[in-house]
Amino acid sequence: MSVFLKTPEGPSAPPKPHITQARAPLIRSVAVRNEFGQASETPIPAERALTIYLDKKELVTLMTLGSEPEWLVLGFLRNQRLIDSVDQIESITVDWTIGEGEVGEPGVAAVKTRANAQVVIERSAERVVTTGCGQGSVFGDWMAHIDDIVLPPAQITQGQLYGLVNAIRLQETTYKSSGSVHGCALFQGEKMLMFVEDVGRHNAVDTIAGWMWMHDVSAQDKVFYTTGRLTSEMVIKSAQMGVPVVVSRSGITQMGLDVAKRLGLCTIGRATHKRFLCFSAPERLVWQPELLTPPG
Repeated sequence: MSVFLKTPEGPSAPPKPHITQARAPLIRSVAVRNEFGQASETPIPAERALTIYLDKKELVTLMTLGSEPEWLVLGFLRNQRLIDSVDQIESITVDWTIGEGEVGEPGVAAVKTRANAQVVIERSAERVVTTGCGQGSVFGDWMAHIDDIVLPPAQITQGQLYGLVNAIRLQETTYKSSGSVHGCALFQGEKMLMFVEDVGRHNAVDTIAGWMWMHDVSAQDKVFYTTGRLTSEMVIKSAQMGVPVVVSRSGITQMGLDVAKRLGLCTIGRATHKRFLCFSAPERLVWQPELLTPPG
């Protein structure tokens, strides 16, 4: 069943898209045997396929967990530069019952644009975006537009960084129960605004992006967190969101670092407990060495 959600509108605000709230189970129990041959059950992530149709034209199939599929679809369209504004979308309808989420029988996301939206797809992509690979080469060359991005002059304090990492540690996650997923979160200082998990790190960041654009959330003073490595695509997507600071519990690739330096984006990796490595734009990090001084 699809239940539509319409966000509140101000007197002069453009109409927001109608979207469904098509949630799917995030995990399923499966029978396993351990090293002693003993039988038991364990949870695993419920990966499923979701085919996106843009104005009835098949666009792409994403492999996803399905926790926030409407935000995922919106973020994917925006990050792939297929739409310029949320206002171009009239509705996003996700239906898992068509394929029941089984492999080979994908759910469907139907995106309808407004009559005057003038959304033109120059290149169709009848393909599947897998859970582990990059997807940014599908619709154009991001690097051709990288110099158009201007990030806000925001900073993060060392104390806020530690608070952020601790908030992630305390967050109840699918990863803790079943593993095999990536998590992303958006922070304002130490306050977590949104958290999402998916089988692919790109899906998770696209979902955050979709949520931000749908709710007109400014990236001016925000920090993006990901459990995945900071590749060039992840850095560019963060920059497209307008977020000036990105934190990861993993590392960074050479191209990811090169792009971050070019953009002046602060990348902080290997962030666990009170350990981290600042790879780029250290001027955005307000250092507080007293936080590491033992009391007494």
